[in-house]
Amino acid sequence: MPELPEVEVLAKHLGPLLKGRRVLRAKVNRARVLRPTSAKSLQAAVKGQRFLGLTRRGKYLVFELIGPDGKTVRLLGHLGMTGRMYLQEKQDRLPKHAAVVFDLDEARFVFEDTRYFGKLTLDTRPLNRLGPEPLEPGWRTSDLQVALLRSRRPIKTLLLDQAVVAGIGNIYASEALFRARIDPRMPANRLDSASTRRLWKAIRRVLREAIRSGSTIPLNYNGSGDNDGIFYFGRTEGASEYHTERLLVYDRQNLPCRVCREPIVRIFQTGRSSYFCPHCQPAWRGRKRPTGR
Repeated sequence: MPELPEVEVLAKHLGPLLKGRRVLRAKVNRARVLRPTSAKSLQAAVKGQRFLGLTRRGKYLVFELIGPDGKTVRLLGHLGMTGRMYLQEKQDRLPKHAAVVFDLDEARFVFEDTRYFGKLTLDTRPLNRLGPEPLEPGWRTSDLQVALLRSRRPIKTLLLDQAVVAGIGNIYASEALFRARIDPRMPANRLDSASTRRLWKAIRRVLREAIRSGSTIPLNYNGSGDNDGIFYFGRTEGASEYHTERLLVYDRQNLPCRVCREPIVRIFQTGRSSYFCPHCQPAWRGRKRPTGR
């Protein structure tokens, strides 16, 4: 599932392409991706509106449209497991799994999703349940420390909780914990101040690096191929590298650690794969809760 960096790159790419374009009509092929919005409600809300902006919040895309009367409409998008959003020329064939299509002035906006786990809805309430943005200046080490002290859950599991911090998923949680030298099984409230500080820095660093990497790759997918050019989904033809080639532990089970050469281990936590290096991330063995915080 795309995480904060992938969604950020997509928003930066797609926003300028959509800005100012008017929605002539909306076609809904899979109403389930709109829930709880109905197809009629969506079609009525966007018809005649112009795209004003596109931003990211956590793993969500937030589309803002404005009508002739000056009133704005917000759409909430989520790519789910297999979603793609892009502009397509009107003469091109629509993909089989086009869930929602907006006819624009001179193009189409397509939300394609083969498994239909994504979202494009007028319901923006999920944004109210999100935690702080990890790249915002206002998110400090002390904020992370407070969240950790409240939970006995394994630190890897806690980082996936979008109410704790928004946008982090399985890939970047594993990467950040490796860089912070923290066992993913460590209970969150057992991290000391130094470990919390390392983790805070590592989260911000891995996310920023991923965004920089993805921003250097052209997103030229138009519905005619298998890959959309985002580094999460695969290499764009002609690109020298993409970010998955530079991940340190994620999806590298049994491969040598890039630091110490010990094999990377894969475990399961709440049904999700966690990857780590047992040497660089020493096992948590029930150490006492740190004091003096």
